[in-house]
Amino acid sequence: MNMEIRKRCKQEANYMIETGATVRQTASKFGVSKSTVHKDVADRIWVVDLHLACAVADVLDLNLEERHIRGGKATKARWEVIKSKK
Repeated sequence: MNMEIRKRCKQEANYMIETGATVRQTASKFGVSKSTVHKDVADRIWVVDLHLACAVADVLDLNLEERHIRGGKATKARWEVIKSKK
């Protein structure tokens, strides 16, 4: 694996662990696609650094569990804006 990819994987994993960021937030921060970030932190990181892989897997699992809650909050906020404009 290319050294640049290894470095990017570590940076993305550390960012997600420190901030609890989602894949989309991490992709935005590093200027890459969410598919790239997901591939880096879900697959490639296991080859690069096992300790980081375990830690970032916990963050990914937590984000997966909370995804439906965040979606509901976003929908609620959108409808509150629509109602306030009427």
